[in-house]
Amino acid sequence: MTPVRILVMGVSGCGKSRFGAALATATGLVFRDADDLHPEANIAKMARGEPLSDDDRWPWLEACGVALEPGGVLACSALRRAYRNRLRDFAPDLRVIHLAASEAEISGHLQARQGHFMPPALLASQYATLEPPGAEEGALALRAFRPVGQMVAEARNWLKL
Repeated sequence: MTPVRILVMGVSGCGKSRFGAALATATGLVFRDADDLHPEANIAKMARGEPLSDDDRWPWLEACGVALEPGGVLACSALRRAYRNRLRDFAPDLRVIHLAASEAEISGHLQARQGHFMPPALLASQYATLEPPGAEEGALALRAFRPVGQMVAEARNWLKL
């Protein structure tokens, strides 16, 4: 059996990194955060309050795909289906978990978050870009901001891990 590859996706501030790391720890998988793979130019652009364009995202998604190893969990916004499909070019067996919450909930979380390059002002652009996974993608939608242990248990049950 091929080791599972999992994408934890959603808008900035939904808890992808926290949940992805907890899921990886609970399942013995390797965790990677796509934020660590952004080129400096992307980070600087977002820090200035400018949303990324597709031209900015494609090389980053390429790096994410390369980093998505078998037996791994990747926390990556992957907001559009085309972005997730690009990751599937590297991992056809990709399992997708979408962390979802209202814009108001995410906004509150972003306002309280310290030390991250993504400013709360870009949240509206994230929601404008978001294409939630459809049924044909076979993704698991999890409500964000619940106890992480509960979310991990639901994901493990869905993944059959």
